[in-house]
Amino acid sequence: MLWCDQLAQKIEGSQTINDSKTPSGRVHVGALRGVIIHDVMFRVLKERGVPVRYIYGVDDYDPVDEIPYGQREHFEKYLGAPLCNTPPPAGSDATDMAEHFIREFFQVFEELGVKVETYRMRDIYRSGKFNGPIDTILRNADKVRRIYKEVSGAERPDTWFPFQVICEKCGRIGTTEVTAYDGKEVTYACRPDLVKWARGCGYAGKVSPFDGRGKLPWKLEWPAKWTTFPVTIEGAGKDHSTKGGSRDVSEHCLREIFGTKPPMNIPYEFFLVGGAKMSSSRGVGASARDMANFLPPEVLRFLMTKPQPKHPVNFSPDEIYITKLFNEFDRYHWRTYHDPKTLEPDKRLYLLSEIAPEGDFQDANFQLVVTLVQMPHLNLVAEIEKRKGSKLTDVELKHLNRRIQSAKYWLENYATEEEKTKLQETLPARAAQLTAEQRAYLLKLAEVLPATPWDDETLQAKLFEVAKAMPMEVPLAFKAVYRVLLDRESGPKAGNLLAFLKPEFVINRFNELK
Repeated sequence: MLWCDQLAQKIEGSQTINDSKTPSGRVHVGALRGVIIHDVMFRVLKERGVPVRYIYGVDDYDPVDEIPYGQREHFEKYLGAPLCNTPPPAGSDATDMAEHFIREFFQVFEELGVKVETYRMRDIYRSGKFNGPIDTILRNADKVRRIYKEVSGAERPDTWFPFQVICEKCGRIGTTEVTAYDGKEVTYACRPDLVKWARGCGYAGKVSPFDGRGKLPWKLEWPAKWTTFPVTIEGAGKDHSTKGGSRDVSEHCLREIFGTKPPMNIPYEFFLVGGAKMSSSRGVGASARDMANFLPPEVLRFLMTKPQPKHPVNFSPDEIYITKLFNEFDRYHWRTYHDPKTLEPDKRLYLLSEIAPEGDFQDANFQLVVTLVQMPHLNLVAEIEKRKGSKLTDVELKHLNRRIQSAKYWLENYATEEEKTKLQETLPARAAQLTAEQRAYLLKLAEVLPATPWDDETLQAKLFEVAKAMPMEVPLAFKAVYRVLLDRESGPKAGNLLAFLKPEFVINRFNELK
């Protein structure tokens, strides 16, 4: 069984799946790993007839603790303030910083077919829904301090209470420290030196901790959510799920303070980026929005769902990786509908990657699409229809347009010059590096191609046939073709490439070699 079906076997009764995000900037693509894992579980449980909700929280009461890329001038003065109390960047029509960034993230949810019930922590705190958990946690501050020490080794003084007030003078929440609770009010100070990323104003006073006047630290916010909603399933990233980590601390607090069982955890690994061009520090290609602009939604879901949650997704935007990803997705698609020997987990993976059920259809090979978009003299849709042998259906045309968008995005943002397919108008200088054997192969092709039908499969077969008849290594033969036509050592399927070009152009090019 696929990993999600294995987990679903253990689940009984009504379920509430929870996830959340602090939108302190453009949300990184790695945050989609948890979103998709939880959505897959939601879909599987619904299929099994289990009553289930999927809720997603916006942690907008968290402080501004970092500057979004390229926006220091606007946001620096708000460091330490709650996200929901911080104005959005200039030109945004959002009400605040949190809404500005989460709006983009939720748009990606829609495109990926993720249906969630959203909530915002500002509303949870201000409505009083957390008043009970806040009071309970503050009255058990000694237990919290002990659990922090026993579980994670973190020492807290007896004067430390797990709560942060919104300073009544400067409005910051990330710089305040609570030192006492009398059952009605907390004593706090807004300290200039509490954190390195923000400076408190020095004000000290007493205030009620209820109805949105402050917030719990997130390790205590978890138990408050779990008991209030209540939550039965919530996965967490590898960094939170280690022994002694934040999840461990939160679960101990839930058991000892509230006396309830923690929700099922689905620990998941990171989304790793192998390509240097995708850098969050540079603000390039690392956001969920960027990735959704790049990959079709069903391919992005496939990428996130295929590995076991405990295995990382190691993504790279280079040509080899991207071509392999699309080819693998297409293979699962084809096998789902055409191979009776396909294993059930493989079918499940493809069907759970779909945005909505669409049945069988023919997808255009991605590498072929990349090649065609770089040949403006060709009618791309007509070329795909010629290879299919009939008109594209509406579904096929929709998916082709998605792949055209992906191909253009890859070429504009990630492809190196060496990876781009540029037809050489004259014989490239590097053709001089071809061996005598490679030259002989191309000259032999120039002899036989005039009598060869000019279609993809026939040309591909002829390329192989000539190489084997010489005989010579097939990879060396194909490298010669790519070198004289594209000035590269690799490229799209060679038979396809030749079929796009005029026969006389190809034959004359091959004859230029001595």
